Amino acid sequence: MKSIEVKGSLRTETGKKATRELRKNDSIPCVLYGSQKDENGKVINTHFMVTNEAVRKLVYTPHIYVVDLNIDGKVTNAIMKDIQFHPVTDKILHMDFYQIDEAKPIEMDVPVQLEGLAEGVKAGGKLSLQMRKLKVKALFNVIPERIVINVTNLGLGKTVKVGELNYEGLELLNAKDAVVCAVKLTRAARGAQAAAAAGK
Repeated sequence: MKSIEVKGSLRTETGKKATRELRKNDSIPCVLYGSQKDENGKVINTHFMVTNEAVRKLVYTPHIYVVDLNIDGKVTNAIMKDIQFHPVTDKILHMDFYQIDEAKPIEMDVPVQLEGLAEGVKAGGKLSLQMRKLKVKALFNVIPERIVINVTNLGLGKTVKVGELNYEGLELLNAKDAVVCAVKLTRAARGAQAAAAAGK
């Protein structure tokens, strides 16, 4: 998986008023959820802020990244876990990051890539990708940049479901009967099938 550096600064105030001021100044409030705990057994979380420019390449991309999160000079390996957008303006309102623990599996949405020319497409069908990302659980250094599915043998009217996929070291968390991709019958393909049947 590729990595990307994101620079941020610790927040001294975390109330609603301070958060509103941050957003007015083109900054985004963020939380880093740590993998370590304090003496009371409570997970250590870090409140910080980033500029919109600092996260642009992380947010507006089809790729997934390990984030080298640089908060006032202290670098932590993390993943972006959640992001909230304004419902009208699409402006980023808040971001959550999780610190990576190399010994513990993490959950991530990984892009799906189809490869090969499906048999059903050769027969006049149309290949449809219905799930652009799959949710996986694995150690971070096992997670691929994309999940590749070979569709060469996929015939007309056939589908690939999550439960049919298997990748070493990856646990797929989506519903097993969810359709990832399908070769749909087009009008032309239906006509060709009907003509072939009539000619028999």
